[in-house]
Amino acid sequence: MENQLKEHTFVICAYKESEYLEECIQSLRGQKLRSKIIMVTSTPNDRIRKMADQYQIELYINEGESGITQDWNFGLEHVHTKYATIAHQDDTYEPAYLQTVLAEMEKASHPLIGFTGYSELRNGEKVYKNVNLNIKRKMLAPLKVKGFQGSRFVRRRILSLGDPICCPAVTFCMDNLQKPIFQNGFRSCEDWEAWENISRQKGQFVYCGEPLMSHRIHEESATTAIIGDNARQKENYIMYCKFWPPVIAGLINKFYSRSEKSNELS
Repeated sequence: MENQLKEHTFVICAYKESEYLEECIQSLRGQKLRSKIIMVTSTPNDRIRKMADQYQIELYINEGESGITQDWNFGLEHVHTKYATIAHQDDTYEPAYLQTVLAEMEKASHPLIGFTGYSELRNGEKVYKNVNLNIKRKMLAPLKVKGFQGSRFVRRRILSLGDPICCPAVTFCMDNLQKPIFQNGFRSCEDWEAWENISRQKGQFVYCGEPLMSHRIHEESATTAIIGDNARQKENYIMYCKFWPPVIAGLINKFYSRSEKSNELS
């Protein structure tokens, strides 16, 4: 058990007073493999402190510049294990998540990131199929072939069509990645920008298609809010321009934005 604790850390990024934080913590403690769990926040409050105390989780306060990427990088700075997963406070993980992703990453010669499929949590129910999820699974299908996981060409062709990788489903191989992993600037494409940067490096994107975590969709989620004010479309276009001429980038952006409507609750 101790060896497992030394291998992996879950970094819970807590923000304000989420009613789902305890459910996230319980899903991490319910993993088949034991892992170190820490929590970081730039919005300390009584609820976050209570959850940290109740579950005996080390809590680190980001007193510097705050923001999504700033908090993620701050959390990863406190990781001293080979692997790390950033757990978003509203999301949950299946008991086999960590066991599965680490087993697959350990088989790779130089893993960069490992990630699984995911479901969506809507009104307390897990959704496994909708337009958005179906498109993303098809985009990632080539990475089920082991030989393609180490191909820069394949990875970049996938990412050139959008971001099918769910950030909280990702486990990082910390020793093999350039730091900081996330750049500041974007509100919604910060993870896509990270995958684009990592895709240029030598190593593998280890993919397990089984949906082993659930990403919650609700009115107060950052994803829903960003889609609502059209910020994501603007940032998507910037990302597409990293792969395509502006005219083609614009056409792809229009097509991809339609799938994002499935993130809306209504």
